[in-house]
Amino acid sequence: MRGRVICQNKRARFDFSIEETYEAGIVLTGTEVKALREGKANLKDSFAKIKNEEIFLVDAHISPYTHGNRFNHDPDRPRKLLMHKREIKRLYGKYREKGFSIIPTKMYFKDGRVKVEIGLGKGKRAYDKRESLKQKTVEREVERSYRGARIKL
Repeated sequence: MRGRVICQNKRARFDFSIEETYEAGIVLTGTEVKALREGKANLKDSFAKIKNEEIFLVDAHISPYTHGNRFNHDPDRPRKLLMHKREIKRLYGKYREKGFSIIPTKMYFKDGRVKVEIGLGKGKRAYDKRESLKQKTVEREVERSYRGARIKL
């Protein structure tokens, strides 16, 4: 992935175990792109939904453009994602399986266009989340001890 990250959904990796990731384009209006250039987006509670062989990003919040006029966009409208038909069908087949969800993990600019990274994830249980936190803590401690040993040399 190249380009400038607009926003990330860090909660997605905590609440879901992401199996696969896909890159999708997104259909936006002019004021939405300008608001994204200012970094005013939030993917916190958003998800993707497949309907009539099309995929939509639901509940993604893009704040209204500050210098927009009466033609400003609706901040919470569903936005169409652009993917190949075969990718959508493959995603839909896995999405229908028990427990899978389609979650946007990142929104970024790539070659002047806005892209959304979506992940196919399975919901974690409470004990999985605790295990992830323990793993993260152990890795952080190992990194600290390694850094400390390197400085002493």
